[in-house]
Amino acid sequence: MQAVVGLSWWIAVFVSPMVREATRGNLDPVAVFDIPLFVMASAVAAFGVRVAAVVSTGWTNFVAIALAVYATITTEAGWGVLSMGAATAGSLIALCLILLGRVPIAWIIRGPFAFRPAVTRPTATIHVASTFGQIVLFWGFFLAVLPLAIAFLAQRWALALPFPSFAGPLGVVVLVLASALGLWSAVVMSTLGDGTPLPSAMPNRLVIAGPYRWIRNPMAVAGIVQGAAIGLILQSWLVIAYAVVGSLVWNYAVRPLEESDLQERFGEEFQQYRDTVRCWIPKVSKTQLS
Repeated sequence: MQAVVGLSWWIAVFVSPMVREATRGNLDPVAVFDIPLFVMASAVAAFGVRVAAVVSTGWTNFVAIALAVYATITTEAGWGVLSMGAATAGSLIALCLILLGRVPIAWIIRGPFAFRPAVTRPTATIHVASTFGQIVLFWGFFLAVLPLAIAFLAQRWALALPFPSFAGPLGVVVLVLASALGLWSAVVMSTLGDGTPLPSAMPNRLVIAGPYRWIRNPMAVAGIVQGAAIGLILQSWLVIAYAVVGSLVWNYAVRPLEESDLQERFGEEFQQYRDTVRCWIPKVSKTQLS
C-alpha cells in the first residue's frame, strides 16, 4: 500500500502543480532517491525482505525529519510533512511486523511505567499528594507543552483552518467539565484504592465508586476530551487530531495491558466489573443510582 501510494504521489507531483506546492513547496521534485529508497523498497519489503524494510523505514524517517525542518523554516510543504509523518508511522509498524512478527506494545510498560502495586500507606494523604503531583506533570506536558508545540507547528506549516467564533468559549466549558471529571476520578482512586493512577504505583484495591461506577476509565476519557477542548481553545484541528490519535493509542495499546494486569491481580472481581461497566460510554442503571 505504501509503495502504491508513494508512486501515485510522485505522479501527482509531476502532473499537478497544486500537489507539488502543498507537499514539497519550492523543492525541486527530484525522485532519483525517493523512488528506489521509498517506493521500490516498500514494495520489496511487502514480500518480507528485511533489508528492504530497514532501508524504507530509515529513508522515510530521514525525509520526514528533513521535510519538517524545511517546512518549519520556510512555512512551505506542510501537507508533505503530515504525509511523511503518516508514512513514518506505517513504516515503523511494518518494520516491527517483519522483524519481530508483532508490534511490541508491551515495551510501553517497561522501566518506570511497569505495572507495580503502590506501597501500602496508613493514610491516603501520601497517595493523594502523589496523584496530584502526577496530574501537574502529565497535564502540564500532554495538555500544555505538546498542544502548544503542535499549534505552533501547524501555523508554521500553513495547516491552520478557520474555526467558528464559538469554538474558543465552547472549548473552555468542555475543558472545565473534563478536568473536573479527571480530578474527581483521581481523588476517588487515590483515597479508596490505596494507590495512584500511575502504573508504577497502582492501586491495591479495585475501585468501583464515584465515576468508576459508570465508566471503567474516566481519567482516560477526561484526558482525551481535555485534549480536544485544548484544540478548540487554540483553534487547531491538528491538536484535536492529536487527541484522537492519543485515544486510539490508549485504547489499542495501553488499555489491553492495563486490563490484563487488573485481571491478574483482582481476578473474578475485575472480570465482573468489566462485563458490567463500559469502557467509553457510561451506562447508568437503577442499581447504580440507588
